[in-house]
Amino acid sequence: MNLLAISGSLRTSSSNTRLLSALALLVPTDVTFAFYSGLAELPHFNPDLDIDPAPVEVKKYRERLQWADAVAISSPEYAHGVPGALKNALDWVVGSGELVGKPVALLNASPRATHAYESLTETLRTMSAVILPEASITVPLLGSDLDPARIATNDEYGPALRAATEVLVFYVNHRKS
Repeated sequence: MNLLAISGSLRTSSSNTRLLSALALLVPTDVTFAFYSGLAELPHFNPDLDIDPAPVEVKKYRERLQWADAVAISSPEYAHGVPGALKNALDWVVGSGELVGKPVALLNASPRATHAYESLTETLRTMSAVILPEASITVPLLGSDLDPARIATNDEYGPALRAATEVLVFYVNHRKS
C-alpha cells in the first residue's frame, strides 16, 4: 500500500508536518510512506492553465496522488479556513479526479481548528474523496514542542496514530479484494 502525506502548512517547524512525520514512523512495514512537499511550487490555479500538458509541478503532484492508495492530510486553520496553498492544491485536482474514490485520513494538530477541518471535509467530499472518520483524528499538539519520535511514542498519541493507519490499511486492502 502507498500512503501519501500532505501537510497544509508551509512552515518548516509546523505541528501538522511533525504529526505526519510521526505517522510515518508508525506505518506497518508493508506500507510505503511518502510526503508531498510541493505545495509552494504549484502555480495558482487557473482553469486556462488546466490543459494538456499540465504545468510541470501540477503534473508531478497529480502523479503522486495517482501513485497513492490513500492520503493523509494534516492542515492548520488560518482565519477559520483552509490555508490557501492547500486549497490551491485541491483545486488543481478537481477536474482531473485524482482524489475521486481515494480514502483520506484527516489529521488535526489543534482541537481549535474546527472550521478548517469542516471546510476541508466539505471540499474533499465534494471532490468524491472517501473520508474515513475512524482514521481522522485530532492530536492536540498546539503549543507542544514534541518532535515526531516523541509524538509517535507518546502513550496517547502513538496508539491513536497507529489505529488511524490501521483503518487506512484495512480499507485499502478490502477495497482491492
